[in-house]
Amino acid sequence: MSNASEQTPDQQVGRYRSLLEVTEAIALHRDLHELFRDLAHRLPQVVSVHFVGLSLYNAERNTIRLHTLQANVPAEIIGGHESSLENSPAGFVWKQQDALIVHDVNEEDRWPETVRRMKEDGINSFCVVPLTTPVGRLGAIIFSSLKKAAYDGCDLEFLKQVGKQVALAVENALNFQNAQSYQKQLTHERDRQRLLLEINNALVSHLNLQDLLKAFSAHLRQVIPHDYAGLSIYDPHQGRLIRHALDFPQDQDILKAGFQIPLDSPTGRAFASGKTMLFPTIDLVALPEEYRKRMIAIGVKSGCSVPLISHGRVLGTLDVASLREKAFSEEDAELLTQVAGQIAIAVENALAYQQIEALKNKLAKEKLYLEEEIRATGHNFEEIVGESAVLKRILQQVETVAPTDSTVLIQGETGTGKELIARAIHNLSGRHERTFVKMNCAAIPTGLLESELFGHERGAFTGAIAQKIGRFELAHQGTLFLDEVGDIPLELQSKLLRVLQEQEFERLGSNRTIKVNVRLIAATNQDLLRMVAEKQFRSDLYYRLNVFPVSLPSLRERSEDIPQLVRYFTQKYARQMNKQIETIPSEAMAALSKYPWPGNIRELENLIERSVILSQGTELRVPLGELKGSAAASSDGNATLEAAERKHILRVLQETNWVIGGPSGAATRLGMKRTTLQSKIQKLGITRPS
Repeated sequence: MSNASEQTPDQQVGRYRSLLEVTEAIALHRDLHELFRDLAHRLPQVVSVHFVGLSLYNAERNTIRLHTLQANVPAEIIGGHESSLENSPAGFVWKQQDALIVHDVNEEDRWPETVRRMKEDGINSFCVVPLTTPVGRLGAIIFSSLKKAAYDGCDLEFLKQVGKQVALAVENALNFQNAQSYQKQLTHERDRQRLLLEINNALVSHLNLQDLLKAFSAHLRQVIPHDYAGLSIYDPHQGRLIRHALDFPQDQDILKAGFQIPLDSPTGRAFASGKTMLFPTIDLVALPEEYRKRMIAIGVKSGCSVPLISHGRVLGTLDVASLREKAFSEEDAELLTQVAGQIAIAVENALAYQQIEALKNKLAKEKLYLEEEIRATGHNFEEIVGESAVLKRILQQVETVAPTDSTVLIQGETGTGKELIARAIHNLSGRHERTFVKMNCAAIPTGLLESELFGHERGAFTGAIAQKIGRFELAHQGTLFLDEVGDIPLELQSKLLRVLQEQEFERLGSNRTIKVNVRLIAATNQDLLRMVAEKQFRSDLYYRLNVFPVSLPSLRERSEDIPQLVRYFTQKYARQMNKQIETIPSEAMAALSKYPWPGNIRELENLIERSVILSQGTELRVPLGELKGSAAASSDGNATLEAAERKHILRVLQETNWVIGGPSGAATRLGMKRTTLQSKIQKLGITRPS
C-alpha cells in the first residue's frame, strides 16, 4: 500500500483542493441526503467512488443502520438496512475505530449479507472510515467502487480527512434535526393543550348534544383530521346504543341521529369493554347487516371509539372515523381518551339538562292544556243548573263517588252534560289541585289514538319527529276523562285495560315502562252491553269501567229544568255579546219546554245562542219555526221517542240539503258532533232519497 509521500506534488495539490471544495460543500448542507448526494458527485473527481453510504449507530437498539446511500452511476438504490454490529463492516469499523479497505468483495466472507447486497449493486471493492467527533462515535462512511482494488493508502488518508469533515457536518445535522424534532414536539404538545382548552370552553357553553358535538368536532379536526364524529348514548331500557348527535359534513342525508348501534359493532365493543378501541381498518363483513349497509354508504375505512366514563359509569361512546385506512395513530387514540373525559362530564350535564327540559316541557304542556280548557269552557263547574229531583239524585251520586279513586262510567245521550259531571267529580275529589285531562276518542283518527293516549318516542313512526307525551302522562296524579269511550278500537282496548289494572304503560317506539297514578272517568252515549254482546267491546274492559255507573237523564226527562236553563244561557250569551235581554216571551218558554230536545242541553244551548244573536231589543227572539215540526211529533202519544228523533233529524237534514258538517250543517243545527250525528243516522236507518 502506497502512502501520501509517494504522490506527486500536483496530485497532492489536487487532493487538498478537492478536500477544500468538499469542506465548503459540507458547510452548505444541513440535510444528510443532500450532503451525500453532493459527495457522490464530487469525490469521483479525485478518487474512484461510485457509491457513498452513511451508517449511523443506534444506541437504544445497539445496531448500525444505513441512513442514506447515494450513487453517481445508474442504480436501483435500496437503503434503510439495519444490522447488528457484528454483521456489518460499518459496525466493525465503529467498534474498532479504524479504517477498513476490502480490495475484492468476492474474497470477503465476514459479512455475507452486506457483501451479497454489494454484489447485487456491482460493487467489487470498498473502503470504510469511522465517523467520530470529540463528542462521540456517530457511525461510519462507506465508499464503494465498481472496480477491484480501487483504493490505496493515499486514497484512504484522503477519505479519512473527508470523514472528519463529514462527521462534524453529521453531528450538526443531527443536532439540527433533534432541535427541529423537539421544537415540533413542543408545538404539537402546545396544539394539543390548546385543543383541550378550546374543547373545554366549547363544552361549557353548550348543553345541547348536537351543538356540543359540532363545536368540539370543529376544534378536534384541526389536530386530528377526520371525516365523521358521533356521540352514542346507552339506553338501558332498549339495551342499545343510540346515536344522539353526529357531525358528518360530507353528506348529512346518509346519517340521522336516533338510529340504534348494535353492541357487536366496533362502537359497541368500546362501550362494553370500557376501553378505547382503535380500528386501522374496519371488517365490514363481520358487522350486523343494517349497520354494515350504513358503513358502506358512508364509506368509512378506519375509526376510533372511546368510552365516555363519568363517576365510574360508561354513558356511551365518542366516535371518530375517516374515509381513509389507518387514519388514526396510537397517539391520536391517547388524545381522544383525554378529550373523552371532558366530554363525558358535558354529556352527563346535557342529559340532566334534557331531563329537566322534558319535565319543564311537560309542566308547560299541562299549564297550556289547563289554560285552553279554561278558555274553551268558561264554566264554573261547581254550579250545575237545575232543581229537578232526577238531577239532584245524580248530584248525590257525584258527591258519593268523588272522594274515592274508583273508575266512573257516565252514560247518557249526547248533549246531556257528561263532561260537566266528570269535572264535578274531579273538583270534589282529592285530586282537584292536579290536572283534569279530557280526550274525545271519537274525534281522533284511529291510527293516532294510541299515540294520543300513551305518547310516542321520536322516530316511532313516520312523522314522529319529536317525543310526545300522552294523555295518561299528562293526567299523572290527576283525572283523565275519556269521552266516547265506545269508539276505542278493539286492538287498543287491551292496552287500556292494562293501564287501568296495572297503572303502567309504554310509549310507542319504547319498551320502557312508565308508572302513572291516574283516576279514570269514562263516558259514552252508546249501549256498551249491546256492544259487548256483539263482540265490538271487550267484556273485561266494560266491567273495569263500570265500577260506578252514573246514568244522566235526557233533557225531556227533566223538562222542569228547561226554564232555568233558558234563562241561564240567555244571560250568558247576552253578556258575551254585550246585549241587554230582560224578558223571554211566555209562548217561547212554553214551546221550549214542550220540545223533546233530541240533542239535549247542547241543542238547547245552541238554540239560545242563535236566539241571542237574532235578538235586537230587550226581548229574546226565539226561532220557534225550527221547533214546530218536532213539537207536533212529540205531542203524538203513539209516536215513540226513537221515531220522533228520527223524524226530527230527517227534517233538519232536508233543511240543510243533507249537509252534515260545517257551521250551517245539520250537526250544528242539532247541537251534535258530526261523528255523533253520523252514528245516529246509521243507527236510525236514515238514508238520503235518490
